[in-house]
Amino acid sequence: MKAEKIIKLANGYLMLFIVLSLFFGGIAMSIFKTPIFILASIVGFIGFFGFILVNPNTSKVILLFGKYVGTIKENGLYWANPLFRKKTISLRASNFDSERLKVNDKLGNPVMISTILVWRVTDTYKAAFDVDNYENFVRVQTDAAVRKLASMYPYDNFADEGHDEDITLRSSVNEVSEALEKELEERLSIAGIEVLEARIGYLAYAQEIASAMLKRQQATAIVAARHKIVQGAVEMVEMALEELNKKEIVELDEERKAAMVSNLLVILCGDKEASPVVNAGTLSH
Repeated sequence: MKAEKIIKLANGYLMLFIVLSLFFGGIAMSIFKTPIFILASIVGFIGFFGFILVNPNTSKVILLFGKYVGTIKENGLYWANPLFRKKTISLRASNFDSERLKVNDKLGNPVMISTILVWRVTDTYKAAFDVDNYENFVRVQTDAAVRKLASMYPYDNFADEGHDEDITLRSSVNEVSEALEKELEERLSIAGIEVLEARIGYLAYAQEIASAMLKRQQATAIVAARHKIVQGAVEMVEMALEELNKKEIVELDEERKAAMVSNLLVILCGDKEASPVVNAGTLSH
């Protein structure tokens, strides 16, 4: 048998009454020194080993001399052959937070990454017999999937270096989580495990390059801000020249326009406030 088989056993409460009657009735009647009552007491004692208690959201995998008999998933008290061996497998959702792993992203940069996985067993046969230890299997395969995922995407976009990716580990959270879930579902299906949720729990550059990457991000932000400032300053200078020309406030030749543009750009693009100089003479002085 290579698939899960759901079985239902004898009612445990009825069998509890019968077993107790045999055991204590046999002891009570043994005062008459009748061998049949001693035998009934022994049968009742052996019958105690046949009870199976299944708690909510748990299951019992039943074996008989190494042969798979079936799985009990409905909670309650049952009775079965005392020779059956029972193995408990939880059907509850489990939460797993992996260790922080140092891996290289698509661009070869070392990053620290971990994942949070929510999973549960759906096929008790596969969980019990197709893998050695399904809980350890989840941990190992999760680490392997995270390593593979990190190597498929860059940590961040580096458009200035020609690395402009649509999906990155830092900004594409939904896409990366979907890819991680798909990878884990393929890996854990052999153990009969369903992936409920998988997402990145921790993500950062490795310590040896974190400082350098922080400086790089700061430099990129400064360049982007400067680009925006210069673009706005040029538009403001252009607007000023157009308004002066339109309203004929002052007539400027090319040299004076160049000087004005230079002064305005210095004022608008400078880090510090400009100190004005009042010219009390003519434009020529």
